[in-house]
Amino acid sequence: MVRLLSDYGMVLVLVALGALFSLLTIKEQVPSGEVAVKQLYDQVVATCRADQAVLVVAGKRKEPAAVAEELAKRLKDAGFTHVRVVLGSPRKLRLALDAVQHQGRSLGALVATGDEVTKWRVVDRLSETHPDLADCRILAPHPYYWPDFLKRSNLLAIVDRIVVIAVIAIGMTMVIITGGIDLSVGSLLALSAVIATVIMKRMGGLEASHGAVLVGFLAGILACGLVAGLGGFLVAQFRLPPFITTLGLMMMARGLAFMITGGFSIYQVPKGLAWLGQGRLLGIPNTVLLLVVLYVAAHLFMAHTRLGRYIYAVGGNEQAARLSGIPVKFVIVFVYLVSGLSAGLGGCIQASQLNTGTPNMGMMFELYVIAAVVVGGTSLAGGTGRVFGTLIGAFIISVIQNGMNLLGMESYTQQVVLGGVILAAVLLDKLRSEVGFRKLFARQFGAESRKRVVG
Repeated sequence: MVRLLSDYGMVLVLVALGALFSLLTIKEQVPSGEVAVKQLYDQVVATCRADQAVLVVAGKRKEPAAVAEELAKRLKDAGFTHVRVVLGSPRKLRLALDAVQHQGRSLGALVATGDEVTKWRVVDRLSETHPDLADCRILAPHPYYWPDFLKRSNLLAIVDRIVVIAVIAIGMTMVIITGGIDLSVGSLLALSAVIATVIMKRMGGLEASHGAVLVGFLAGILACGLVAGLGGFLVAQFRLPPFITTLGLMMMARGLAFMITGGFSIYQVPKGLAWLGQGRLLGIPNTVLLLVVLYVAAHLFMAHTRLGRYIYAVGGNEQAARLSGIPVKFVIVFVYLVSGLSAGLGGCIQASQLNTGTPNMGMMFELYVIAAVVVGGTSLAGGTGRVFGTLIGAFIISVIQNGMNLLGMESYTQQVVLGGVILAAVLLDKLRSEVGFRKLFARQFGAESRKRVVG
């Protein structure tokens, strides 16, 4: 049981959170897309004659309008000769009803593809304003109950939210396993985005080629790796505290980002910039594919390579690792270098998602990244942790934030709840581990033994 909790405890927490927010966000849903088209088509065919007029009505929203157009096309293909699409406002519907009444046609159905149409006053007063058409059927998609949390668009939003944090957390996991910390990743993210977009602007701006995008990305990532590598060198060579060292780098990187741009955002970027953060391959977002590749590679590196084992050894006992012949200084510089490269890649992804580079990017990201790593089971004391656990931790943070947004909680309340949940998750992770349970029982039994001796 202890082993099971140690391996899958955070997964169970994630599943529990998903189930909780699913229950709390169950609402009446209106079918959309192909489901709505098929449902309304079947209703019209079953209740109307082909020679009757059919008004397909939608408001100003894009999705119901697309459903209305597709439904009208299918009805015309099926032989309905008097199908008219009405898009926009109640006034346009009133004019369409006047036209049908003036022509003396029989109105078979008024089909509402959006839920707002059935609330229009002109529909409620149809029997008063157009008595000759009062016998028409008002058709709408049949509603059903489903959690807002489990909507496809919301699940994709959760993934989009964690991509940048999860990418940066790969490097942060390695740093924390060695017993260090890196507070500069949020500022490095902004520095990478700024450097990349400035280079793209100078290589052609809006007309720049895909090669310019690649050059900008590489420059931003390598610059962040250089800055973080310098921090790792200072920590390894001069034994500077990682907290203070990376705090200084955080301030320097943010300042450099503002100096490069003069405090302004860079919008003159090529269309190719959006490919990484917004593009899809075989229907799957590129960011998701990249995340899978990076985490599989990081897991294989940490679990099956000599350098990966060295990272755990340095975090477990640096002195013993040094006496065992492990190049401790190299390992420390390496993990900070990876952290910087990860932050640089995260900056490129966010610049691609937003189609801009701004020095304000990445504010507070270092705290969310550290929280994801710790919630995922990596000990701040060093020596233990798993890359896939970090991914689960990132999902937990994102699910909590997303669920609270769906419930309409205020931002300051979200901060309180999120902080409390993170503390609870860390405590649960500590208690569920085998070592944690053993220490808990040892302390309890030791206290009871001492009481007996004293007594």
